[in-house]
Amino acid sequence: MSACDPVPRQSEPTPEGEQMLVPGVRPVTTRDRLGLRLAAPMHPRAAQKPLDIGLFDAAKRNQLDLF
Repeated sequence: MSACDPVPRQSEPTPEGEQMLVPGVRPVTTRDRLGLRLAAPMHPRAAQKPLDIGLFDAAKRNQLDLF
């Protein structure tokens, strides 16, 4: 700590080494990361096939040959 720096610097150990903390900013916790994942919209894990059967088949609903 120098004479022109009245606030003591805080640090935390990480796998990459000792990291300095910015005053007024707290580190991101596991709880914070999980909260962001829970709030994010759900996405499928694999590409989805279109549902082109029965009521959901848009091409079959456009049959005009019946009239």
